[in-house]
Amino acid sequence: MEEPTFLFPPPDSDLDLSFTSTTTDRTFTSSSARTSLARTSSLALSFNDRLSTASAAAGATLSSSITRRPHRSSDPNWTAIKAATNLSSDGRLHLRHIKLLRHLGSGDLGRVYLCRLRDYDGANFALKVVDKDLLTLKKSTHAETEAEILHMLDHPFLPTLYARIDVSHYSCLLIDYCPGGDLHSLLRKQPGNRFTLSAARFFAAEILVALEYLHALGVVYRDLKPENVLLREDGHVMLSDFDLCFKADVAPTFEFAANHKTHVDPTYGCFSYNISQSKSRSRVTAEFVAEPTMAFSRSCVGTHEYLAPELVSGNGHGNGVDWWAFGVFIYELLYGTTPFKGCNKEGTLRNIASNADVKFNVTENEEVGMIEARDLIEKLLVKDPRRRLGCARGATDIKQHPFFDGIKWPLIRNYKAPEVKGLMRRKKSDSSLSCGSSKRKRGWWKRLGGVLRNKGGRFELLSNCSNNNSYYCYVNNSNKIR
Repeated sequence: MEEPTFLFPPPDSDLDLSFTSTTTDRTFTSSSARTSLARTSSLALSFNDRLSTASAAAGATLSSSITRRPHRSSDPNWTAIKAATNLSSDGRLHLRHIKLLRHLGSGDLGRVYLCRLRDYDGANFALKVVDKDLLTLKKSTHAETEAEILHMLDHPFLPTLYARIDVSHYSCLLIDYCPGGDLHSLLRKQPGNRFTLSAARFFAAEILVALEYLHALGVVYRDLKPENVLLREDGHVMLSDFDLCFKADVAPTFEFAANHKTHVDPTYGCFSYNISQSKSRSRVTAEFVAEPTMAFSRSCVGTHEYLAPELVSGNGHGNGVDWWAFGVFIYELLYGTTPFKGCNKEGTLRNIASNADVKFNVTENEEVGMIEARDLIEKLLVKDPRRRLGCARGATDIKQHPFFDGIKWPLIRNYKAPEVKGLMRRKKSDSSLSCGSSKRKRGWWKRLGGVLRNKGGRFELLSNCSNNNSYYCYVNNSNKIR
């Protein structure tokens, strides 16, 4: 018997039925200049009034101190945070230290503002402001879940929580600012509303690594879509919005697998040899697997075009909803629309819940690699989550698919962003808002680069400033994403 489907969401659901593949009101969109200034001014005035009237009351302002994590410990934004907290009487960050610049957008839980720390113009932040008096009990739980998850994160493609400040009924999260907008808006600027295969593979690979990290923490994301993928100043991604996540237990393991590789006889050189003269060698490798396979939830949440069949049926879902959404995500990047889009919202849900498989529009003279892309999408968009790629071993299996051949996963954060129409890039001259390093420090790295060039090194010294994060690393010139 066919499982029942919810073509209309139950009253307590958090389904986003406003979303389409061309526009959505969940995306942070810029308001008019007058509205933005009015909202910013009223909010700043409200904050200042609260602080002035409550300054004498003990505990009126609560700010949680966030310690530096190993990955982002060298982030220059922490320099600004430390400078502000050192000047504070109690060693904590308060709203009086923050200067709002403009309104960036509004979401389900609150508003987001571009801001800086007062007396320090070298670092931009995003301030997410939640008015708890305007939230239902369920949305208040979502807001707390998002804050808790942000506090856990330490990853190049996920936001850093620099501070949490609670004043009266306001809850404020100070996080990374991404000046490049969101991936949905960038996708609409492309010819045919689609990316080239190399660009789609770049963005998909980084999102895959971000989902892998979340699942390793036991977090099921449940809201993957281009609108929630923000772009840093260097073109790399940052996954945002964690209010629909839920947490589950996860047991990380090492699994051993035998890989059979061809060993080249040295007498035949490195690049050309007779395969009949080569030897086969078997090597056992350890694979890290951390997938919340026991995760389970009955909550009806998400965006309708990205919902997995088991979520539409309402019979409960687990980690597989993220891998289904990942398949829809890749499909939209390559084809400009979602695979089960119907004539209306109910039609889309019917298509998802039906037994029909995903269909592709195959064109002549398509890019090399599209066959592999379609094969990956088909394996991710399997209606039965028990047979869906990724549900058992997570990103470990997905990374091994031929679509991602050639990617050096440990070096992925050092890849150069693709040449994409409308993608904002940080200019090398924008040192005031990018690296924020001193002249002495820059001179030290410049001298080091000269020493390497004089010694004929085959490596290139790259400076990656990911959202004001300055770090240097060596990468082989051949390790560029193709």
